[in-house]
Amino acid sequence: MTLTEAGTQKRASLHVVQGEAGLESLNPGGLEVFDASVGEFAKALQAKNHTLKRALTDPRILSGIGNAYSDEILFAARLSPFTLTQKLTTDEISRLFEAVKTTLTEWVERFRSQYGEKFPEKVTAFRPEMATHGRYKHPCPRCGNKIQRIRYGSNETNYCPTCQTGGRLLADRALSRLLKDDWPRTPEELESLTRN
Repeated sequence: MTLTEAGTQKRASLHVVQGEAGLESLNPGGLEVFDASVGEFAKALQAKNHTLKRALTDPRILSGIGNAYSDEILFAARLSPFTLTQKLTTDEISRLFEAVKTTLTEWVERFRSQYGEKFPEKVTAFRPEMATHGRYKHPCPRCGNKIQRIRYGSNETNYCPTCQTGGRLLADRALSRLLKDDWPRTPEELESLTRN
């Protein structure tokens, strides 16, 4: 058997465990959304005050979402990745809960229809059918404006400023610190800078 990791970060690991107890010892403890009520979801999400992006991708909070699907979930829920979990309204929590279940179900069904019983090859987090993830500068499927991104560490967040952030560009830490007051606040300001 040969195991390879497609990514450049080399973060994968292989563990050998014995029995259910051994397997459970590797469980980071995140909530299984499909087994939870909206109340349990809200409680897990709001136990600490994090950005939505961080909360969705932290396996100690929610199980099995990851970076790419968090972008898709937030787009479906029409929520900013930087919204703080403890500032969410009841309506926003309900929308997010439904978006998590709907988005993950849709992607599982896509993979099942594409691969059937075969093991998927060339797995990537960037899929052309995605609405936002990996779609930087492509048109938003909902409004047609350009998808934007912010980078941090080895990850990036993709979002639609029109549909998710009220027309505001999100500032990534490095570039916004460098530009300070010159950081563009809207997609239109960004476009005018890139044309010059």
